[in-house]
Amino acid sequence: MTALRVLHVEDEPDIREVAEVSLGLDPDLVSRSCGSGQEALAIVEDWLPDIILLDVMMPVMDGPATLARLRANVSTADIPVVFMTARAQSRELDLFRSLGAVGIISKPFDPMTLAASVRNYAHPPDELTTLRNGFLERLSNNATALTRYRSLLEGGMARRDTLSRVRDMAHSLAGAGGIYGFAEISAAASALEEAAIAALDAPTGVDIVARRLDHLLAGFPATTGIQRNIPPLALNA
Repeated sequence: MTALRVLHVEDEPDIREVAEVSLGLDPDLVSRSCGSGQEALAIVEDWLPDIILLDVMMPVMDGPATLARLRANVSTADIPVVFMTARAQSRELDLFRSLGAVGIISKPFDPMTLAASVRNYAHPPDELTTLRNGFLERLSNNATALTRYRSLLEGGMARRDTLSRVRDMAHSLAGAGGIYGFAEISAAASALEEAAIAALDAPTGVDIVARRLDHLLAGFPATTGIQRNIPPLALNA
């Protein structure tokens, strides 16, 4: 594994020392520190970091001014920069992000988690992964609702309204499941949607809806995120 190179820019020697020890807890991080924006600009000419931790309040050249110089240099323009600041008001945080910072670490920071925070900012999850994780969370919520609808159908309560809700939820899952790599869930949801539509016109089809709903729920991911095998379903089920 290639070590992650971290440059820490902070004018307070005590804070630099604590950060150096904190980052050193991760054997796959290589860090350097300096006490000013000017020094940071000199260091990156010869030692290009993967991420920069940048103090906001520094004399002569503060954090935002240093960031502007980094962004103006083609060699350093794309380096992720995280501001470290005690000014954690929402207005200031929005300003720092608007300047191009990828994140903010509040001071005082937790020495035991600083390295992990740096790694998260250096390698953030890609957008598709974030969306897929959101879909998994949605599946968990859907499982609760669909289980309740299954009980209502079995008890013969609120049948038409329940069928409409099952149809709408199945339609949504049928469209999204395949996008995020859950093709079997998508297919099972599509079959459930068809059954729910048919049952709205022919109440005798409620038993088929219940079976297809069971089939769909059986294929929902376990809490580990690993997909279970969906049991075979007869075409007329």
